[in-house]
Amino acid sequence: MQNSQRFPESSADELPREFVELGKKIAALPEEHYRELEHSYSQVVDCVRRRRRILNLVQEALSQLRLDLKYLMFDLDITRQERDLLRTQIDDYGSEDTSGDWS
Repeated sequence: MQNSQRFPESSADELPREFVELGKKIAALPEEHYRELEHSYSQVVDCVRRRRRILNLVQEALSQLRLDLKYLMFDLDITRQERDLLRTQIDDYGSEDTSGDWS
């Protein structure tokens, strides 16, 4: 039986190089040693993939949070500008009322 094809090469894209090399070395072992290590190696590989997926999800969530925060800061700034403009208009309107002659 050819041991070199026991671990697919497609995992090389998502696994660190060291894991791929370890998988190749395990695949090159005699059958009885290979069977002893195969399950443990698969568990470690699954754990690495799961952690990578979680990390990607967290990074995406942080990116979205940063974008949302930028939108909120923009909205807050515009709201403050509108408030200040309205206060100025109210003050101007109030000063026109008191200075005018209504008799």
